Amino acid sequence: MVSSRTLRAFLVYTGLAVLLLTLLYICTQPRGIHLARAQLLVQYTQDYPPPSRTQDWQALAGQWREVELPHAPRPNMLPGGGDAGLLPTQTSWYHFTLDPAQEAPHGAYLYIPRWKTDGELAIYVDGRLFWQTHANLQWNGSNRPLWIPLEEAAESKPPRDLLIRIRHVRGIGGALSTLWLGDYRQLAAAYYTRAFFQAELPYISSAMFLATGVFAFLIWLRRRSETLYLLYALMTLVTFLRVMHAYMGADRLPVSDAWFGWVTVNSVGWAVLVTHLFLTAVHHHHARWLTAIIAIMCLGFGGITLPLLKGAPDATIVSPLMYITMVSVGAVTYVLHIVWSRRVGSAEGAGLAICGLLTFALGGRDMLLQNNIINIESLFISFYAQIALIIVFCQIMLSRYLKAMKAVADSNVVLASRLAERESELNASHLKLREIERREVLLQERQRLMQDMHDGLGSSLVSTLRMVEHGHIDEADIAQLLKGCIDDLKLTIDSMEPVETDLLLLLGTLRFRLQPRLESTGIRLRWEVRDVPPLAWLDQRHSLHVLRILQEAFTNVIKHAGASEITVTTGVRDGQVCVGVADNGRGFDTAAEAAGRGLGNQARRAEVIGGSVLLESGADGTRFTLLLPIEGAAAR
Repeated sequence: MVSSRTLRAFLVYTGLAVLLLTLLYICTQPRGIHLARAQLLVQYTQDYPPPSRTQDWQALAGQWREVELPHAPRPNMLPGGGDAGLLPTQTSWYHFTLDPAQEAPHGAYLYIPRWKTDGELAIYVDGRLFWQTHANLQWNGSNRPLWIPLEEAAESKPPRDLLIRIRHVRGIGGALSTLWLGDYRQLAAAYYTRAFFQAELPYISSAMFLATGVFAFLIWLRRRSETLYLLYALMTLVTFLRVMHAYMGADRLPVSDAWFGWVTVNSVGWAVLVTHLFLTAVHHHHARWLTAIIAIMCLGFGGITLPLLKGAPDATIVSPLMYITMVSVGAVTYVLHIVWSRRVGSAEGAGLAICGLLTFALGGRDMLLQNNIINIESLFISFYAQIALIIVFCQIMLSRYLKAMKAVADSNVVLASRLAERESELNASHLKLREIERREVLLQERQRLMQDMHDGLGSSLVSTLRMVEHGHIDEADIAQLLKGCIDDLKLTIDSMEPVETDLLLLLGTLRFRLQPRLESTGIRLRWEVRDVPPLAWLDQRHSLHVLRILQEAFTNVIKHAGASEITVTTGVRDGQVCVGVADNGRGFDTAAEAAGRGLGNQARRAEVIGGSVLLESGADGTRFTLLLPIEGAAAR
């Protein structure tokens, strides 16, 4: 149902439009010399020979008679009688003699609001051919008003004699409105206003409609499931083809009259079919029987009048029969769609069907104008109903587009809400995972420390306790063992410090812990450490292995080498970082003493971190080398 507010708005806008057109009509009435009577001579002729360069109206054969303008005989496909009925064309001569009291002003124009001919038109001024149509015969732009400057024809004196020649198919066409003579100020407003509303406005509206159809077609290419966009694009094309005859034809057309007439007449049926399919897509009430009837009508008329077929009837000639059939089918179609749209509450579908029905109703009125039943100086108004149809089509597509945009916006809101929920859940899950990881790290570190203290410090303390309980050790040995336990505990604590891949920092920590012990035993420490590449794998767990290995090397020197000096060096060899511990003590047989010296334990720890150890011993001392990988440690 249409709301009262919408109805009031429609009535207000309609009233304003009528008032504006009335004021426009009053303000644009032509002024000047008004020629409303003419002498008429009708001749039955053959074919369409071009007009002669000069023509004396008094020399024409036939009987002249006086007629009132507009002169618009009713179309008659039958001959007027006698042998003249065998001739296919007819020439109508209109002669005007200007009264001396009605002298045309300087710079005068000839203004003809409407002329109708399915043929050609020529204008003679004072016996000389002054203007003629240069377009197709049937589709020759007769819907455009004529606006002809007469300065060239006037020469040294104003024109006194006008002769208009209209040659057309016998019984068809041949109508002429009243004529006006005047200067630019008197006639320009009337001419340009009629030209705009009679020809330019249909062109502008159909061209704009077609432009939106191109946009809709491009959308359909991306979204093939949205058939409404394709139907909309087809409707814009059909409307453009249907309205072409309103503004084209002033110049010669690129196609023949037969093809142009075939497109113009059959486009009415095409418009009914496309609108029917469009309305079906709007209210979703499918009537395949109606679709079949409209399709058969379009294919039938299109096939019968196809210019490719030899002997096919000209669509322009049989257009009255075609129009009656197509308008009847279209009217029934639109009435049914109004009913179906109201059932489903589709105001858009009902509005479109009403505009289509209005187009056909006004088209019937235009048929009366076309057949000279009503005043030929009136305007064809079905074009304006088509403009309303265009507006409704655009409104429907705009409404669908806005609904789609709103749906997208709503979807975005829902998605944003869901995304926020998922993000919150992920943040909570991430916090839980971080907490679990933190606990796991703490647990692993705790287990590592416990294992290390159990294997190192705990084992040393248990061994010392048992020796004390059995009386197998003196105070000095106990003190030495306890110092070793303390050093072991310190190394464990040092391994917990972040070294951040810096081996030199780790070695500096070891030097800080062991140098006092070395000095107490009388051993001098030489520190020849130089910069080495960072070790990305060097974390707290791997640091403890490095410290244990080097601690064992220092302990062996202190206990067994009898050395007075220990030298610590660093370097890079074959893509590995080398840490060397050398002493000047007494050497030993590495093959016989390796087990006792703890080399096996050092090798195992080095293997865990992806490294290796080397031991070289001779008369001048022993050198222990720890080789560490630069790229990465073993994952153990």
